[in-house]
Amino acid sequence: MRVLVVEDEPKMASLLERGLAEEGYAIDAVANAVDALWAATENSYDAIILDVMLPDLDGFEVCRRLRSEGCWAPVLMLTARDSVPDRVGGLDAGADDYLTKPFAFSELFARLRALVRRGAGKRPAVVRAGDLALDPATRRVCRGDVPIELTTKEFALLEYLMRRPGEVLTRSRLIEHVWDFGYEGDSNVVDVYVRYLRQKIDRPFGRDSIETLRGTGYRLRDERTDDAADPA
Repeated sequence: MRVLVVEDEPKMASLLERGLAEEGYAIDAVANAVDALWAATENSYDAIILDVMLPDLDGFEVCRRLRSEGCWAPVLMLTARDSVPDRVGGLDAGADDYLTKPFAFSELFARLRALVRRGAGKRPAVVRAGDLALDPATRRVCRGDVPIELTTKEFALLEYLMRRPGEVLTRSRLIEHVWDFGYEGDSNVVDVYVRYLRQKIDRPFGRDSIETLRGTGYRLRDERTDDAADPA
């Protein structure tokens, strides 16, 4: 397994390289954000260990840029900053895990093994469907440059739909995941909230992104598929 280590403190970098090598990892090490961004986008890594405090850009910004460039290698952030806002900031920037210094190498290795098992599938911080964007961290939704105000439940329903474009979702499945198993109301609540969503994300923009499949449920149009099928 090949790991990129991004750490500017020489002693810590040396300890990481030696410890990872003893565990059988192949290691590339860099000491700043510029080199980290170049290495991560030019090479394929099974995981990235990223220090937050770097001399040029902080690790949060490095992680955001990696994700925006389509680099989905699992990222484990290392930092002495252990406040809740710092941990939340790192995870919302696109990191997969967060470990505070000082740490035990046994824990670092265990977390790294867990990240490698997960693989490098796409995990965008902002979910997009065409020009519709949803940011779970800030709870913001926009169509192009136009912000859209949603209620908590409207937001949850839209997020579930947007994370599964092109997939047919039954009313019962939507209730289970957007409401909960204990919900005992009418399944028509889904129809009501889909109507609310259409009034906010589609009709003002002349769009029809949420399809109704009669007798089944709903589907968010996969605009990538639609574009590919368009002969124009």
